[in-house]
Amino acid sequence: MEFNNNEAIYLQIAGYVGDNILRQQWPPDGKIPSVRDLAAELQVNPNTVMRTYDFLQNQGTVYNKRGLGFFVAPDAVARVQAFRRERFLQHELPAFFKTISLLGIGFEELSQRYEQYKAAAPSLPATHENQ
Repeated sequence: MEFNNNEAIYLQIAGYVGDNILRQQWPPDGKIPSVRDLAAELQVNPNTVMRTYDFLQNQGTVYNKRGLGFFVAPDAVARVQAFRRERFLQHELPAFFKTISLLGIGFEELSQRYEQYKAAAPSLPATHENQ
């Protein structure tokens, strides 16, 4: 995994975990990699992964079964989507609007390109729009 300097590593790892949950690679109530295994896979300190798992547990995305490890919460997909949706709407969308305004890109063109993207994209997770 390539890390960037714009966001804390534990949050980037949380994004990676969220991606796996949204892609159904880690299903509800399924066991996720141990702290040590994920740390080795991503080549980070196990304390960083533990901080990620604590963060996700506080959000209700994962839960801990003492002695067995961490598992995906039954409603994790909805929780990940809600967290990312809010973060996108609050932080990324204003910058996006500024860019399209400066470039003179209209909503009709965006809509057309979004439809092309959806047609070409491999199995997208369920969203509010297509549930």
